[in-house]
Amino acid sequence: MRKIWKRRILINDPVALDRAQIEQDLLGGNQVIVQFSHPEFYGSILEEVDELCARWDEDFGVRFYAHYSLSFDCHTLLRIPHVKMLQLNSLVQAHNTEALAKLDNLSSLSLGIYELENSEILGIDTLRSLKILNVISDKKVLNLQYFKEFSYLEELHVGGKVKNLDAIGYLEDLNYLALHSISKLPLHFINRLRKLKHLRILLGGREHIQEIEENTIENLEISRVRGFHDLTNITAFQALKRLVIEDQIKLQEISFDQEMKALEELSIRNCKGLTRLMGMEQLPLLHKLRIFKTAIDFDSFINQKLPSSLSSVEFATFKSKADQEIQQSLLKLGFQ
Repeated sequence: MRKIWKRRILINDPVALDRAQIEQDLLGGNQVIVQFSHPEFYGSILEEVDELCARWDEDFGVRFYAHYSLSFDCHTLLRIPHVKMLQLNSLVQAHNTEALAKLDNLSSLSLGIYELENSEILGIDTLRSLKILNVISDKKVLNLQYFKEFSYLEELHVGGKVKNLDAIGYLEDLNYLALHSISKLPLHFINRLRKLKHLRILLGGREHIQEIEENTIENLEISRVRGFHDLTNITAFQALKRLVIEDQIKLQEISFDQEMKALEELSIRNCKGLTRLMGMEQLPLLHKLRIFKTAIDFDSFINQKLPSSLSSVEFATFKSKADQEIQQSLLKLGFQ
């Protein structure tokens, strides 16, 4: 089960830490992250940060970012050996990445280092105990074969240049998967992820997701995927509760030709080539519908048989006069 916080509170380049306030924020259901943008802000405060890392779980984290014109020295991490949630992102360079091997308490890691030199970084033994991993590699081809040894991983966001993508199929406990800027590589491995509930496919390029067979995915998002035009296997997602399709200019049709008993929320945004959304009567639990910036004719759409469960409809062309008329029509029909 993915953890959702009320808020993410960032403490940026602190000269002192308000422990009472941090405790209040954490006990209030928030995530607190202390972040540093340059070595000049480390001072002696990292040892105090480590004390908090030892006391709190993954709700309390540490982030290193920016460090413009510098390469982040990962030996700095040796000063926070109790860190459980660590973010090294929005960094251009980093060196001494082998220091990650000393972080025995790490369970959540974000790696966003543009010029990441170590393409075998996932082979570091201590990373095998991770529950959450976010890793993007823009320069080197990142080797994912080590995922075969990641027995505890529940959430994964991976992107950029990668090889051995199908090793993700060994992550038996994976609940959340986001594929970012990964083009054309086949997705058959997803069929082995029996506990997967959340799937996001972002950027990159592919024409369809036909490789994905019947599954238990509850949340599906497809956004800004270049060339994507075929969603004819959508009814393979019989457990789907929420479907989001954004910025897919080549997608012309979405058709629900079989009943989807679980789908509650459907959001379609900026799919300018989309002219047909059919089979709405096959969605008996749908209660929230958003359709923005498509080529769907409102009058034709609204006059088809719609599910009785539907209570909220938003439909916008972003042409002011047309949208005023649409809004009036929706209000008359009783939609919020």
